[in-house]
Amino acid sequence: MASLPEKVRAIADGRNFATIATINADGSPQTSVVWITRDGDDLLFSTVKGRLKDRNLRRDPRASVSVFDSGDPYSYFEARGSVTLTEEGGDQLINDLSRKYTGEEYKGDIGTDNVRVVVRLTPEKLTGYAV
Repeated sequence: MASLPEKVRAIADGRNFATIATINADGSPQTSVVWITRDGDDLLFSTVKGRLKDRNLRRDPRASVSVFDSGDPYSYFEARGSVTLTEEGGDQLINDLSRKYTGEEYKGDIGTDNVRVVVRLTPEKLTGYAV
């Protein structure tokens, strides 16, 4: 496990968007822009059970997350590692993320049968100008 330097922690704690890369079944890359937070040195984001990210990560937990500082785009980091997935705390995480990024509760799942999943990436390798 890689320990996150203070500058990386500050970027992850800010309102900076992340891009997560997963591996499709055919081996090709798949990327998505997501809201992100952290728990210690782990990076957390949310997805919905059954979406492509979720399916890819259940099949192959390897992932890469890139985040750049919106105030200084040359300051960024990439964290590579494996993820764990759980539905426990999924609704809480998406609401916490929504408050961080929009200032409001998350309303995107209202009227749906979406099951929120917490994706936890434990960094094994860090790279970038913020490292």
